[in-house]
Amino acid sequence: MEVICIHNRKYQVLENYKDAINIEELEEKLTDYFDDFDYVVGDIAYGKLRLKGFNSKTNKNFKEINDVDKVSEYIANNCAYGCRWFMISEIKN
Repeated sequence: MEVICIHNRKYQVLENYKDAINIEELEEKLTDYFDDFDYVVGDIAYGKLRLKGFNSKTNKNFKEINDVDKVSEYIANNCAYGCRWFMISEIKN
């Protein structure tokens, strides 16, 4: 299990397709907005990192549009074909 540390928080790397994670860039983009999400997916296209939060159905903030079971669909339909991407989840103590 790969673990990364961003803003003094530990995250488990669940997927790192084509070595997509750049810690410095992720530190700039990962704000407290993502605190309510169980998972964060990042995709890189045209040199830009985009982040999107996803939740499991047990999360009180769950919405269909952010269903973690639809990450593959999100990557296929909303990201550049064959782009580098990753998925992380905060390790709660």
